[in-house]
Amino acid sequence: MILCAAAFMATLDLFIVNVAFPDIGRSFHGASLSDLSWVLNAYAIVYAALLVPLGRLADRYGRKAFFIGGLALFTVGSAACAASPNLWGLVAFRVLQAAGAAALTPTSLGLLLNATPPEARARAVRIWAASGALAAAVGPVVGGLLVQAAWQWVFIVNVPVGLLAIVATLRSVPDSRDGAVTRVPDLVGAAVLAGAIGALALGLVKGPDWGWSSGRAVVSFAVAALAALVFAQRIRTHAAPVIEPALLRVRSFVWSNVTALAFSAAFGGSLLAVILWMQNVWHYSAVRTGFAIAPGPLLVPVFAAISDRLARRVPAGVIAAAGCTLSALGSVLVLLSVGPHAHYAAEILPGWLIGGAGVGLALPTIISSATAGLPPARTATGSAIVTMSRQIGIVLGISILVAVLGKPVGYANAHRAFQHGWWAIAGAALLGTFTAFGMSPRRRAAPSADPLPVMEPASVLATGAVR
Repeated sequence: MILCAAAFMATLDLFIVNVAFPDIGRSFHGASLSDLSWVLNAYAIVYAALLVPLGRLADRYGRKAFFIGGLALFTVGSAACAASPNLWGLVAFRVLQAAGAAALTPTSLGLLLNATPPEARARAVRIWAASGALAAAVGPVVGGLLVQAAWQWVFIVNVPVGLLAIVATLRSVPDSRDGAVTRVPDLVGAAVLAGAIGALALGLVKGPDWGWSSGRAVVSFAVAALAALVFAQRIRTHAAPVIEPALLRVRSFVWSNVTALAFSAAFGGSLLAVILWMQNVWHYSAVRTGFAIAPGPLLVPVFAAISDRLARRVPAGVIAAAGCTLSALGSVLVLLSVGPHAHYAAEILPGWLIGGAGVGLALPTIISSATAGLPPARTATGSAIVTMSRQIGIVLGISILVAVLGKPVGYANAHRAFQHGWWAIAGAALLGTFTAFGMSPRRRAAPSADPLPVMEPASVLATGAVR
């Protein structure tokens, strides 16, 4: 329960911070949407870059220490976020939170599996995964209720939970490590990856203000491209790279990650767009927004179960493509329906439910397909990397949405800007539709085909829980 509570807390963070996003903006007077986007993007960038390296370090040096350290960082970062005197202080402490989450997420499942008898491990993983699904379902409502007091409470709530989890872990969770992991992971490569994503996000969100052809925008995109090339070079040359080169030769793994990137861009943009529309255009309160958001996530576990049953006779690529298409259809339905006056049941809810069904079909299928063609010793690494791809996709989705929305004045301009945003979201989801067909493995790789030394992070996010 302790380890599941940590997974629940980390997953809850995505939804409660998104619901609090407009209130955070109003608290810091003069902050633009492009600046505010770093409250979300800084977290996702650092989490994506550190997830695999910290998982491998935990396997080598001890998962319990990294889990407790991750909990401590996440808890301290949460308290500091609540006390932030300005926007950039909040962004800095979100980075601290993300580093903690990147340490505690991979280790929580690894410790759980080590402490569970083999015959009970499948059930333990299902419970661990269900904690993430539960967080996604209750997160919008919890976030809305907390923001009624003050947006700082979406961070303060993590503090007592984190402290209790640290004490309980010290008392009752046995340590574990993987003696076969001997190499130090490429931390420089992780930093270069974070720099590439950050520079790209900076260019996207500031492009409308700076001008797309301005020197600052060109430099941002050039830095992103150069850092991406350096990261690719480190993959080829480092003894323990963030992404092992052999994995890139597995067709289903590559296309699953491409699809995760596109689909998560649509997901991240869609969640923020709906929240911004309801709070800034319809003037919903945070708690009303939370209840309005909740039906979509509630459908995710239902359709995840349906996708699991379909997987026995339908190729994974077809299921994921159907989910991506439903997500695109949901966004189009919303953009064609919304008007100046709040008619939630007619204008937001139908498209939001269709999108939730799409997430339930696509997300677990993408994650399972990423590891389906890998040898057993690589499944945890594959899960970690596809989770990293999802976080990068969320950054891109939020950044593109912010760039498209700009700074509209008046309802007509805002309506047009949001329509363009939802079209961009639908386009990202449709891109996922086309890439998903490459996910279905042609044949399952044999375990003996593993050409790499064992270098495994602790079973990282083998489920569809979203952050």
